[in-house]
Amino acid sequence: MTAEPTFTAAGKWVGASVRRKEDPRLLSGRGRFVDDLHLPRMLHAQFVRSTIASGSIVSVDLDAVRDIPGVVAAFTAADLGLADITAMLDRPREEFVPTAMPVLARDRVRYVGEPIAVIVAEDPYAVEDGLEAAKVVYDPGTPVVSDEQALSPGAPLVHDEATANTLVDVSMFATEGIDDVFATAHQVVRVQAKTGRQNALPLETRGAVAMWDDRAGQLVVHTCTQVPHQVRTVLAACLGRDERTVRVVVPDMGGGFGQKCVVGREEIAAAAAALRLGRPVKWIEDRKDALTASFLAREQRYDARAAFDAEGSILGLDVEIVCDMGAYSCYPFTAGIEPLMASAEMPGVYQVPAYRVRARAVTTNKAPTAPYRGVSRPQYVMVMERLFERAARELGLDPVEIRRRNVITRFPYTGVNLITYDPGSYLESLNLCEKILRDEGWYDRRSSSDGVLGIGYACFSERTGYGSDAFAKRKMTVVPGYDIAEIRMDTTGSVVVTSGTMSHGQSHETTMAQIVADELGLGFDRVQIVQGDTDRITYGWGTFASRSITIGGSAVALAATKLGDKLLLLGAHLLQAQPDDVELDHGFVRLRSDPSRRLSFADIADVAYLKAHLLPKEADPGLSATASFDVAGDGTFSNATHGVVVELHPGTGRVEILRYVCVEDCGVAINPQIVDGQARGGIAQGIAGALFEEVTYDVNGEPSCASFIDYQVPTAAEMPDISVHHLETPCAFTRNGAKGAGEGGTIGAPAAVLNAVNDALRGAGVELDNTPITPETVHRALRGNR
Repeated sequence: MTAEPTFTAAGKWVGASVRRKEDPRLLSGRGRFVDDLHLPRMLHAQFVRSTIASGSIVSVDLDAVRDIPGVVAAFTAADLGLADITAMLDRPREEFVPTAMPVLARDRVRYVGEPIAVIVAEDPYAVEDGLEAAKVVYDPGTPVVSDEQALSPGAPLVHDEATANTLVDVSMFATEGIDDVFATAHQVVRVQAKTGRQNALPLETRGAVAMWDDRAGQLVVHTCTQVPHQVRTVLAACLGRDERTVRVVVPDMGGGFGQKCVVGREEIAAAAAALRLGRPVKWIEDRKDALTASFLAREQRYDARAAFDAEGSILGLDVEIVCDMGAYSCYPFTAGIEPLMASAEMPGVYQVPAYRVRARAVTTNKAPTAPYRGVSRPQYVMVMERLFERAARELGLDPVEIRRRNVITRFPYTGVNLITYDPGSYLESLNLCEKILRDEGWYDRRSSSDGVLGIGYACFSERTGYGSDAFAKRKMTVVPGYDIAEIRMDTTGSVVVTSGTMSHGQSHETTMAQIVADELGLGFDRVQIVQGDTDRITYGWGTFASRSITIGGSAVALAATKLGDKLLLLGAHLLQAQPDDVELDHGFVRLRSDPSRRLSFADIADVAYLKAHLLPKEADPGLSATASFDVAGDGTFSNATHGVVVELHPGTGRVEILRYVCVEDCGVAINPQIVDGQARGGIAQGIAGALFEEVTYDVNGEPSCASFIDYQVPTAAEMPDISVHHLETPCAFTRNGAKGAGEGGTIGAPAAVLNAVNDALRGAGVELDNTPITPETVHRALRGNR
């Protein structure tokens, strides 16, 4: 048995696959999640939810609810008097229409599952009895259940203020002369694609435990959110309180994937109930509500054309994008989260000289949309890759070769979308991925198969490290970007680091400790990372968009460097040495000229805290430092190529993935094993979207996926063996050379799987452009039915 690696060959923690600090606690059942919190006199809450997709509320009768034994209170919107949640963009009315989302519906309901009232009881069973006793009378309206219906003339309006049911309508780019480009092109191809609505499906559903702390004069809310400071801001605004009187604490969290990086309504209502009743209140979302009433994502429709010359070089791209965003804008990103992402970044890794795009967010009578791992990139990458596959077929080119002729190879590269791409390995990852599949003999097997084995690729980038500049371009009125870290060393020489990021499975306790250990020359086990407490952390934007290591990790590194500088200053003073003759080394400050002369960090900390009279005049007592980090410009870009081999089963239409190869480049991998895990987990979610998962609705707006019987989630049995290969192009402007690695797996999988399925269907005369690809669809296609 080989020993566990600790350092890299260069003697660094960064780059080593050290075991996760979190694992002993989480794998032995010692993790503490929201539902593990049990407080004295704690009450339990659940929500009376709308049973119709659209209509007016005539009356809400809770009298019978209050008579049920164990029920303590039942509140409507009028009882709680909470302000609405309104997400904003600083755009003109013709581009963006804001919509207020009430914490509890007042006069009108807009989707099945919308919360109308909150029932609070002594135990969960009495709460369920209370829900059954609640009586709501509606005046039903005609629901809008698709983006096509939403945009049709005379369609009912989901919001009176949103004419044509359109919340966002932007035409960000329109290259002059693009119509002539298409008119004179050697080849024009078109892809019309639609992707299914999905649920991010974190293992731990949403939840909150709220209580009033008399001693602190604070409302304390324990909740599983990716953005604790934003929850605090909105909660204080809805309650009309100073933010200092609200504290948000995040315990261990069982996944988020973007669904928890927006502010929900239920935790605010539960907190308001706790404040009103003077007792702790717990709300835990059940799986049915999580599937039907929580934030969803991914339902998009594309009509895309691409122009090519005779050699296969792309000349122009013309796209219409429609995103079904459900009933409300999510906070803080708004309904623009998907269309703005897609329209800004669609050219991706390719050298597109002319570009025109119109992107719309439409509102329908469905649960609202929030970010989900990848945010539009799985969809637009799929469309781009289908365009190149179709162009290769029409021009008689190899699908990999046409990509080679078009990927960006010279950096920095400023695209037609006005985004500057930092150096990446686009061509290298494509070539290596193809080589692996060829060397393994898959091309030979494809040639000798009976036409049901196919190979598909996806070549793409993942924009990460969105700083304030990048988010400001979206014209958000709440502009995320920077992050702040603080580091404190105690008298024993160990350190506590606070970060504004928020781990929900990404191993921040491990990776950020590796960064700090290297910066300080300190043992990895002597670094503790603290997140998710708005009272302990100055401010933070949480974790989303693969920002944690690029931005949060850079802030942590800068804070550690500042602390290291103070250690060197104090060490030089105490050793009576010149400042340039001291260095940090494995928990000591030592002389370069005489390494035997040294002081431990504990020795220096003892002076800094307990013998301040010995400090130099320019030094304050204590050992702490704070730093912030932001990314200027357009951020950094990870990249990857995915290669997939599938076999179609004619009798059932089942798609079996025989091989999955991922060649990725996320810059410096802080912990390669964790990067592998991020890639594999993301690929699993991407495969789920390609082949299995879809939230569907009937004509009345009733969701048909209230359980896992109907919402098809893949298991380990459906997942292939996934090999991950790393390239490394360090980022020049993050502190650690890292680029993000959180979303790339999800981004590439749908396109690669879809292309492989179409390659397997090459003899059927049918091409598929929509996901999920169901067995029924494949079965029909194999029989030549379009």
